Amino acid sequence: MSGTEITCMADIVRTHGTGRPGHTSLIEGGNRLSWADLYERAQRVANGFAAAGVGNQDRVAFLDMNGIPHFEVFYGAALLNAVSVDVNWRLAAPEVEYIVNNAEAKVLVVGAEFAAVVDAIAPNLTHTKLILVVGGHGEYEDWDAWVGRQSVGDPHVPSRHDDVAFQLYSSGTTGLPKGVMLTNDNFLALAPMISQIWELTPDSVNMAAMPLFHIGGGGWATAGQFLGCTTVIVRVMDPAAVVRLIGEHRITHAFLVPAVLAFMNMVPGVEDADFSSLEVFVYGASPISEDVLTKSVQLFKCKFWQAYGLTETTGGVVNLPPSDHDPNGPNKHRLRSCGVPGPGVEIRIVDNDSGRDCEQGEVGEIWIRSAQVMAGYWKRPEDTAKAITSDGWFKSGDAGYVDADGYVYIHDRVKDMIVSGGENVYPAEVENVLMSHPAVADVAVIGIPHEKWGETAMAIVVRAKDAVVTEQEIIDFSRERLAKFKCPTRVEWTDALPRNPSGKVLKKDLREPYWAGHERRVN
Repeated sequence: MSGTEITCMADIVRTHGTGRPGHTSLIEGGNRLSWADLYERAQRVANGFAAAGVGNQDRVAFLDMNGIPHFEVFYGAALLNAVSVDVNWRLAAPEVEYIVNNAEAKVLVVGAEFAAVVDAIAPNLTHTKLILVVGGHGEYEDWDAWVGRQSVGDPHVPSRHDDVAFQLYSSGTTGLPKGVMLTNDNFLALAPMISQIWELTPDSVNMAAMPLFHIGGGGWATAGQFLGCTTVIVRVMDPAAVVRLIGEHRITHAFLVPAVLAFMNMVPGVEDADFSSLEVFVYGASPISEDVLTKSVQLFKCKFWQAYGLTETTGGVVNLPPSDHDPNGPNKHRLRSCGVPGPGVEIRIVDNDSGRDCEQGEVGEIWIRSAQVMAGYWKRPEDTAKAITSDGWFKSGDAGYVDADGYVYIHDRVKDMIVSGGENVYPAEVENVLMSHPAVADVAVIGIPHEKWGETAMAIVVRAKDAVVTEQEIIDFSRERLAKFKCPTRVEWTDALPRNPSGKVLKKDLREPYWAGHERRVN
């Protein structure tokens, strides 16, 4: 299967469900589905969703850890030309409620571990007509039982190239998450990279280890499925289990974040594990340290690609090839870069003050033009217009430069975003929550270096007059209202925050002491 007959996401399961029906599609623990099994399950899901009122381009939401049901929901929705919305299961209940309502999801499929979240938000859901629970729940029907009683038959709802297929939520700088609309064409623009760069084939065994609600998880898994390969699902990230699964299932490909590679290097007995099947590791979300890279290249003995991209660009748009991953080679300086633009990708470095293109080596905002750039933000036309120019350039919010050889180097962020363990954290969202604490008169949240997670959030707080509050009280307050990865791990106190004449907090000045000595101001 070349994938050439695939013109939309539904065609992936149609093509391989009929073209290689007996080939294993999904493995999760002791459960296996062939492509024919997955196609049949997707048909049942599609017909059940249709009976529940899901129509063309309607949204269905999924809240669970990695598992086979993610793919059943995704392809079931695709057969109806509906849109799959994977919700970050690390979010607090109010955050989940906002996303499900904002997406106007007609169906919500939830894992049993998150039943408490459903109980908390169900009365407040505005568009959801059907709730199903994977693993069962007293009040809602069990997912498997429900799927089993639906009818078989592909509804064959047509899907256009510019119809939305995925909707992934990225936190907003204003504090409210934004639904990133990714179309069939956005994903299919990855096709040259899937085969030419990542070297995936129909016979690959691809590991889906990162969270499927991220483009680096769900997008990566779908990339392998585009060619009809086998996908091994890692439900919860456990480096020791990942090491074991590589040998057990003869894994050939995986996308991982550098922190996971670092932890895998530390697994007891890892030097005796069988990694002979490995062909390509792609990593991203943060740069890799030279120490971790050197150990990983020696240990895994496969090709390493770094990928730089965003949810809004359907993942990787700039790639650092294996030839630039030799810490002792002539191009070792390129390890500080994220590589060169991928197929069909254009990059500009723009000076935001003047709007001019920067000179070679000069730092400016990274702009990206590619068929991978999103259709826009769901029901946020003003935000879409700010992010994408009339001639199709997406403003990444990352600052960087390009060297004489065309390599892209990320220097800093134009926006204040923090990336902690591969998760995006927007300070404005955290600040909005902390400002509701009665003891907080003013607050700024910044990213500071963290050995394990790359960087982590720190709150700099001005106490309200006569208020008495501890660091732990501030942290606990945030954890009741936000996902843990967004919450500050440290609180410092100050009498006043530095501001410019227009009142904007000088985040750069606040960050400076913590990043002094770091060549790169993003981890």
